[in-house]
Amino acid sequence: MKKTLVIGISGGSGSGKTSFIRHLRQMFSEEEVCILSQDDYYLPRENQFKDQNGEYNFDLPKSFNKKKFRADVEQLIAGKPVTIEEYTFNNPKVKPKTLTFQPAPVLVVEGLFVFHFKKVAPLLDLKIFINTKENLKVIRRIHRDQVERGYPIEDVLYKYQHHVLPSFERYILPYKEEADIIINNNQDFKIGLEVLEGYLRNRLA
Repeated sequence: MKKTLVIGISGGSGSGKTSFIRHLRQMFSEEEVCILSQDDYYLPRENQFKDQNGEYNFDLPKSFNKKKFRADVEQLIAGKPVTIEEYTFNNPKVKPKTLTFQPAPVLVVEGLFVFHFKKVAPLLDLKIFINTKENLKVIRRIHRDQVERGYPIEDVLYKYQHHVLPSFERYILPYKEEADIIINNNQDFKIGLEVLEGYLRNRLA
C-alpha cells in the first residue's frame, strides 16, 4: 500500500487558507483527498487563556487540543477513520455536527500552527505557506468577523492588534522559510492552486 502523502497548509489569519482549501476540496473527491482542519480542535471557551484585559485569546497554540489533533493525523495516516465534533466558534445557537473523516491517499492538514506543533510538523511531506500582505489580512479579518459573524469593529481591531498579529509574528511567520511552496495571495491564488492540483493529479495517477 502506498504511503499517505501528508500536506500541511499554513499562513496567517486572513491570508486566505479557508478559501484555498474550499477550492481544493471542490477539485478532488473525499476518496482522493482528506482535509483535516486545525480549527475543529479549539478547546472550549472556559479553557481559553485571557489577556491582561480579561479578553479571551483564541490565537495561541495552546488554544487547541494538540494531542487530539496529532493523534487524529496519525490515525488517518495509519488508514483509520476519525470522528470529531465540529467547532462552531462558540456560537450557542449552532448545534455542532459530528464530522467523520475517512483516510485517503492524500491527507491535507491545515491551520495556523500546523508547522509550529512539534509533533505534527515532522509528519508533513510537503509544506505550503499562504502569504498575504498585512493590510489585506486586516481587511479580510474585519470583513469576516464584523460582517459575517457580527462582532463589533472595536473588538475585531483589538484582537488583531493584541492577539492575531503578535501570534503571527511569533508562531507562524518564522516557519515561512521552511515551506516547500509559498503561494502569494495578494490578488488571488489561482496559479498556486493549479500547481498543487497538477502535482496531486500526478501523484494520484
